Amino acid sequence: MKEVKIESTFFIYDSLEDIPVDVQLLMKQAVEAREKAYAPYSNFYVGAAILLDNGEVIIGNNQENASYPSGLCAERTAIYYAGAKYSKAKILKMAITAASQNQKTTNPIPPCGACRQAIAEYEVKQNVPIEIYFMGETGNIAKSNSLSNLLPFVFNKSNL
Repeated sequence: MKEVKIESTFFIYDSLEDIPVDVQLLMKQAVEAREKAYAPYSNFYVGAAILLDNGEVIIGNNQENASYPSGLCAERTAIYYAGAKYSKAKILKMAITAASQNQKTTNPIPPCGACRQAIAEYEVKQNVPIEIYFMGETGNIAKSNSLSNLLPFVFNKSNL
């Protein structure tokens, strides 16, 4: 047996004013998307905004359903729409924000496991890392230079 150590590097910004201006604008669009989310069951609202290499910004928000597995997270809503509309474009950056009606979200909220896998598919497909910025409703913003920091043992087409 041998031990394997895996390290992830994240950058933590104290406020929106500390992140690059282009990401501030992207996060603002994610906040606007979050405010339009449909989350009557969890009361947990998520918005995502994706910057493509063609300059387009794609937004998404979570869409819940009384049949819980039928809903879709904000990140996958945005990433699948980007893939459907701009199949050749590369995803450069993603901004994610989450807020709850049950409590104040002040810590960065990362993508769930299913969303990490979906983002990984596109990062592997385009062979270019995707910068991911994520935050709660307020507070610090976390940045990962690649999905691999969030999902180090990625399952992809090479496993099939």
